[in-house]
Amino acid sequence: MAAPDPNIGEFRPVIRQLDDAAINRIAAGEVVERPASAVKELVENALDAKATRIEIAIADGGKTLIRVTDNGVGMTPDDLPLALSRHATSKIDGTDLLNIHSFGFRGEALPSLGAVGRLTIRSRTADGEGTEISVHGGEQAAPKPAALSAGTVVELKDLFYATPARLKFLRTDRAEMQAISDVIKRLAMAEPFVTFILTDVSGGQSRTTFRADGETGDMFDALHARLRQVLGKDFADNALAIDAEREGVHLTGYAALPTYSRGSSVQQFLFVNGRPVRDKVLYGALRGAYMDTLSRDRHPAACLFIDLEPTRVDVNVHPAKSEVRFRDPGTVRGLIVSGIRHVLAEAGHRASTTVASATLGAMRPEPDSAAGARVYQMDRPSPSARGAAYQYQAPDIGFAEMAPDYSGRVEVVDTAGGQPDETSAEAKPLGAARAQVHENYIIAQTETGIVIVDGHAAHERLVYEKLKTQMAENGVAAQALLIPEIIEMSDGDAAQLLGVADELSRFGLTIEPFGGNAIAVRETPALLGEVNAEAMLRDILDELSDQGSSTLVQEKLDAILSRVACHGSIRTGRWMRGEEMNALLREMEATPRSGQCNHGRPTYVELQLSDIERLFGRT
Repeated sequence: MAAPDPNIGEFRPVIRQLDDAAINRIAAGEVVERPASAVKELVENALDAKATRIEIAIADGGKTLIRVTDNGVGMTPDDLPLALSRHATSKIDGTDLLNIHSFGFRGEALPSLGAVGRLTIRSRTADGEGTEISVHGGEQAAPKPAALSAGTVVELKDLFYATPARLKFLRTDRAEMQAISDVIKRLAMAEPFVTFILTDVSGGQSRTTFRADGETGDMFDALHARLRQVLGKDFADNALAIDAEREGVHLTGYAALPTYSRGSSVQQFLFVNGRPVRDKVLYGALRGAYMDTLSRDRHPAACLFIDLEPTRVDVNVHPAKSEVRFRDPGTVRGLIVSGIRHVLAEAGHRASTTVASATLGAMRPEPDSAAGARVYQMDRPSPSARGAAYQYQAPDIGFAEMAPDYSGRVEVVDTAGGQPDETSAEAKPLGAARAQVHENYIIAQTETGIVIVDGHAAHERLVYEKLKTQMAENGVAAQALLIPEIIEMSDGDAAQLLGVADELSRFGLTIEPFGGNAIAVRETPALLGEVNAEAMLRDILDELSDQGSSTLVQEKLDAILSRVACHGSIRTGRWMRGEEMNALLREMEATPRSGQCNHGRPTYVELQLSDIERLFGRT
């Protein structure tokens, strides 16, 4: 801490008006943090101008050149000088700052960029003349004629040359280019009908790093095709379409199956009225929707669009416009949770295609021996395998008598008529059980391949879903405390907890005000047994502060039910009869979320016959 100035009484700071150049540079520090921020502002301007094709050229990670070309409505010669003035915009009239229908509305981007770089704008309307205007380090030149077709070209050179200290905080060209690419991909997902082309022109060479041509068709088809381009085939193949509405809030988009989970949140994209945002409430809701299908170290993948009346959301929270504030965040959060859980339940037993791909990828031909010739297992059987083979070839000894010597067996299942009903069972999604190996894994045959089921994991999910249904129907049993636990808190913490008291009581946790800032805990969930009420309330407070809501009590109850389901399910090592295996398969087909266990791992793998034949070179 600096020592107090002994002469402070003799000096009075003078209040002065900053000039426009200084004001623009200060604003640039808020709006333009790095080249990716400049690209975001310019591309959003192009989208607001109704452009259907946007080309972005970048050199040296955006440090030396950013050029954005669009085919939008363009600007007139009179508009160009005004566009470089602070707080001049065509997107709002200033009468209602909550009723915003465009990306931009502040009128700060272009003057801010002109204050810290060398900015040139060329623009032309469909029936007007082309005009060019430049501003370098805040110094604006006079407009002059320019030749170009309808649309606008914005060229920004030498970013931060007027504020060289900012250059020291930029990362490598590769890192800055990656940040720009991420911005373009997010905007491309928000506008699937627009063509985006990102080109790296560093070193005098032109290389297209990302291209997404405008899609056609309805919104869902266009978005699905765009997500295939941006996020890849795996996401598109394993994503579920969402279309839900509640109290004027509309949720659309795609959410991936739980078995298509990620190690981080890199594939979570959220949009509010078409604007890419980063909001803790929304991310918390997305996490809560997958709460009992993913372990804590896995993250869901989703691209969600929330549309509501602009007056119900405030986008004027941060200069970068990446944060929003909802008038009713509880409604939005509840819609995300219920919408995703509904489509996951409708998906039933479905698991992601990447599970089968990973399985096939793990199957590799045996490497060549030192002599160069391939050695097959049948060329060098073990002594026990040779002994079993000799027993099998001996007369009067059948396969049934050898069952104790093997970890697998095959059993034909008879129907009520006494004949195998193979055709109808194989037509089922999970097929007909044919064998159990290693006292756990069920091998089933379908019309197009085979299915390998983890019997314990599958039955664990089935029991867990039954227990959750029972708890939902009968409620959570609460255990009244003989002596209520009184917990002293700050005024704000007590008010925050009492604000969610009704929600907590649904899960068996009853709290009441106890005078002042104290809270009395009257009841706790009976399933949890002895509970440290104060520690639980502190954890709930942390979640409320971080995410705006808390699912801690529900998570604890689900964890108890999950452990009960684990202990109550079929144990590894138990032989199952053929009818038991088929009954398990049929129940999986009828139970929501049975494609993954309680921890998000797949319960079965489906292999197509064509893939199996390819492994053996039979194609």
